[in-house]
Amino acid sequence: MRVLAALSGGVDSAVAAARAVDAGHDVVGVHMALSRSRAQLRTGSRGCCSIEDAGDARRAADVLGIPYYVWDLSERFEDTVVADFLAEYEAGRTPNPCVRCNEHIKFDALLDKALALGFDAVCTGHYARAEAGPDGTPVLRRSVDRAKDQSYVLAVMGPARLARALFPLGDVASKDEVRAEAAARGLSVSAKPDSYDICFVADGDTRGFLRDRLGSRPGEVVDTDGTVLGTHDGAYGYTVGQRKGLQLGRPAADGRPRYVLAIEPVQNRVVVGGAEELAVDALEGSGAVWFGPPPADWTSCLLQVRAHGAAVPVRARATAEGGLAVRVDGALRGVAPGQSAVLYGGEDGTRVLGQATVDRATRVAPAGATA
Repeated sequence: MRVLAALSGGVDSAVAAARAVDAGHDVVGVHMALSRSRAQLRTGSRGCCSIEDAGDARRAADVLGIPYYVWDLSERFEDTVVADFLAEYEAGRTPNPCVRCNEHIKFDALLDKALALGFDAVCTGHYARAEAGPDGTPVLRRSVDRAKDQSYVLAVMGPARLARALFPLGDVASKDEVRAEAAARGLSVSAKPDSYDICFVADGDTRGFLRDRLGSRPGEVVDTDGTVLGTHDGAYGYTVGQRKGLQLGRPAADGRPRYVLAIEPVQNRVVVGGAEELAVDALEGSGAVWFGPPPADWTSCLLQVRAHGAAVPVRARATAEGGLAVRVDGALRGVAPGQSAVLYGGEDGTRVLGQATVDRATRVAPAGATA
């Protein structure tokens, strides 16, 4: 196959490309330039897609003996991923930019361009497994290394895109194995630190990034009865389940910590309460993507609502509006609108069944505002 290998400049994508070459594919490397100011994007091991990363990607391609190109997708990235990030927080929701990047950039803009140029598939360094089911339909599974599993952020791609994707690292036992392989291949990125946090928030200060883009918007922090407990500089800087940084002027009567229960963007208020008020027993989502027939009846499976969160037992079904309804059987708390809800099933619970974006979560003990 003709394979386009996405080279981020990190060790994972370099080893993935090397494995694609070993598999006999005709491989071309491409680095996606996603920032409009790449020279300023990277700080230490944070972020990605900087000029430094482009250079590391080029050196990896040279070692592998494959052609290498840089594609400027910064405008598309700004107009989709960053714009969505800002709009969602402004609306009182909590987005996952990695999910949107996979949806709009890696398996939309990049894949579409690759197919238009005659490539058969895109290869990335994601930790996940892409397989063919018994009937030949694409199946997405968790990676063997559960600590590095990225199937959660890939579930949005759907089966058609998955059929054009290669994830050569899905079967590795650990990141140490990848680094050792990179060193053995002579790849200089073998010891390069992982990027982390949000790639376009170089210093890790998400609230500061939002304040710079959305401006200062002072408002009230209240309890479920509407009593004012403190103030904030922008409701967009908070998320459901948050405990730190609330800056409350009045401690709770019982002395227990308080958490963000809801964001009310219209009133510009942040609602706080006790940990028990974060419990969730049902949720609804929209824009569902299914890897197989949408379940019309309640189906037992597992639900994950955070990239590195635990999966909990639930019953789920598709809705007539193209969404998802979930009834929680296990313990789940602090679910925010905007989060990605991913369902897993199969005998070992590793098969991705579907994905949707959370619109509403119902608490066991509802607070004064809708979550």
